[in-house]
Amino acid sequence: MRATRPLRRPARGVFCQVVIHFWQRFAGFHDVNSLDNRDPKVLERFADIAGPILWKWFRPRVRGLDRIPDGGALYVCNHNGGFMTPDTWILAVALTRERGTDDVPYALAHQVVMEAPFTNQLLPAMGAIAANPENAHRVFDAGRKVLVYPGGDLDAFRPSRDRGRVVFGPRRGYVRLALREGVPIIPVVSAGSHDVWWVVSDGRWLSRLLQTHRFLRTDVLPITVSVPWGLTVGAPPFVPLPVPVFIEVLEPIHFERSGPEAASDATYVQECHQRVLDAMQGTLDRLMEERRVSQRRRIRERLHRASRILTGTPHD
Repeated sequence: MRATRPLRRPARGVFCQVVIHFWQRFAGFHDVNSLDNRDPKVLERFADIAGPILWKWFRPRVRGLDRIPDGGALYVCNHNGGFMTPDTWILAVALTRERGTDDVPYALAHQVVMEAPFTNQLLPAMGAIAANPENAHRVFDAGRKVLVYPGGDLDAFRPSRDRGRVVFGPRRGYVRLALREGVPIIPVVSAGSHDVWWVVSDGRWLSRLLQTHRFLRTDVLPITVSVPWGLTVGAPPFVPLPVPVFIEVLEPIHFERSGPEAASDATYVQECHQRVLDAMQGTLDRLMEERRVSQRRRIRERLHRASRILTGTPHD
């Protein structure tokens, strides 16, 4: 067993510190760095209650769960739908149903999301922990899996015109984490869940102007159109549109080198990143096309049924 490194708490702005202080004081607070908050019964109950709703609303297709290896691994996913991220919940339900709660990963989540009212009560019980290398290290030490969204806010709030792109930006920490810990990467690709709203712009320019990174630790301030709010600046909770979601788990990627030396080799890290990104982008391209074909077929079937009703033609 490797020694656990001391935890660091990321710096926050004064505003966040005040909000978090009062939330901790009056509403109770889960330690966002603890692995002990996770409750398998909560995951099972969530699958029982939310699963039928998610499957009815999004008609998901989830493939490749049989490719998931035993032991520690790093799920690397593209990020969609802002904070609503329906594909996260769909994947959690599918894993719980098909493989049990042991293969449901600990999700590394944004510190602000983890410490916000309500989400601090829900997410830790489902296995979410604050995103930092020390927490991931402890999960891998326990032989469990971790889930990350390398693109973070850049991917989750990318403009809708880029819905078919995997946007990781300059972030390579996920590769360094996998190399340093010696675990394989399991790419997970989702198509469709970014259509639950419309992102006009990720608002990076507005974020820089208002310096939101100082108090919200985010580099975007999206301009969106959603139900029921219409056009908004920011990302308030919204009602996701009922769009089909396709998810595929890819074959695990094992790297030839591992350890601190490999993780500190910038050229090798970039090569590994490109390998992961190419695999995910190729899969996203294919899933987007499958989804378009499926939607066209669904529209044709509905039009065909409607024409039969209007003309009085008996059904087959």
